[in-house]
Amino acid sequence: MSKVILFNKPMNVLSQFTDKGTEGSTRQTLSDYIDVPNVYAAGRLDKDSEGLLILTDNGKLQNRIADPKFKTSKTYWVQVEGEPSEDDLQKLRDGVRLKDGMTRPAEVEVMDEPVELWDRNPPVRFRKSVPDSWVSITISEGRNRQVRRMTAAIGYPTLRLIRYRVGSWTIDGITNGEWRSES
Repeated sequence: MSKVILFNKPMNVLSQFTDKGTEGSTRQTLSDYIDVPNVYAAGRLDKDSEGLLILTDNGKLQNRIADPKFKTSKTYWVQVEGEPSEDDLQKLRDGVRLKDGMTRPAEVEVMDEPVELWDRNPPVRFRKSVPDSWVSITISEGRNRQVRRMTAAIGYPTLRLIRYRVGSWTIDGITNGEWRSES
């Protein structure tokens, strides 16, 4: 039976078990939170992003989740600077041009700030003169920093990015920095 671990990754944690950065680096890794042998992250979540990271000992499952050809959908809760109009959001729904080409169409909805939201460390820096808002963005590809680049492309920089869902798995009921086994 395959092991599947759902981890609600905090900000500033690397999506790997060791830090291959500079010598003497003290960056946090998955090993600071998860003590389960022979599991590996299925895909990545940037150090400055939070939320669902799936780990497994099943190479085929890991590949199915991470490989863009399988089009596993992922939903992100995105706090952006400003208040995008319906026309702005439609650009994301249609696909936007990034330096590495057009994105696939995304599912995009304005949302309220998530009720179950935890404090982020460090906190998001706000500008008093600029409002912020939350959108839910679902994509089925996984380019490097794609959601951040998409919101920037329509003029609304990402302030906070939380991956809520991968396929049928979500972070529901998992406190930030905690994990649970699905196997």
